[in-house]
Amino acid sequence: MQDYELVYILNPDIAEEAMEARVGSISQFITGREGVVDNVEKWGKRRLAYPLKHFLEGNYVLTRFKISPSRCKELDANLKISEEILRHLLIRVGG
Repeated sequence: MQDYELVYILNPDIAEEAMEARVGSISQFITGREGVVDNVEKWGKRRLAYPLKHFLEGNYVLTRFKISPSRCKELDANLKISEEILRHLLIRVGG
């Protein structure tokens, strides 16, 4: 398994409960594919450098986890089709 960091920006207009549910569903997606979530940090609502999908703010979330590299494409595809996620960045940590 490889270490990864995922930063994603959620729609700022979603309710707190919906945001918690979406963060939980991403963690469940990772653990459901034999991954291990190490840490989830909610950075809160922050101003964006430029508008994304007509939003000037977004809720930032950082997730550190371990998963098989073959499963990352599934996670990336899942994040791309989500309407609540404005933007995401998935990077491998370490060598």
